[in-house]
Amino acid sequence: MRKDIIIPEVKDVYIAAVQEMHEEFKTLDWNAYIINDGLAPLEMVLLTVQGYNDKQMTTHTRHTIKVLPAKGFAKIEFMQEDIFKLDNFYSVTYFLDNKMYEKRFEFPAHTIKGESAVALPVMDKDGVLAV
Repeated sequence: MRKDIIIPEVKDVYIAAVQEMHEEFKTLDWNAYIINDGLAPLEMVLLTVQGYNDKQMTTHTRHTIKVLPAKGFAKIEFMQEDIFKLDNFYSVTYFLDNKMYEKRFEFPAHTIKGESAVALPVMDKDGVLAV
């Protein structure tokens, strides 16, 4: 039975941490984004986020995006720098062509930093991509 279940491979979807200037407070803040580099919109995107290590755990948060356009992106949340010492996980589930896709992205501890930034797909910015 289990061998009959087909789980489609997630392609062209990314989670990124981007450092941006907060206009109101004039501070450099890190924000998490989901990026759709595919040619079709993603529907009913569900995200769950949590960070933890052996001694600490963050609150489990959930986010929903009704439609993420093709070649589009959406801000997920502000990232406080004290969570960078934790392993941070973003579980993403969405529908594409009437199929459900799921993938877990990770920012390992201490990997979100300016020198790890690369050019991001779709966004005209640099950021750190989750693995």
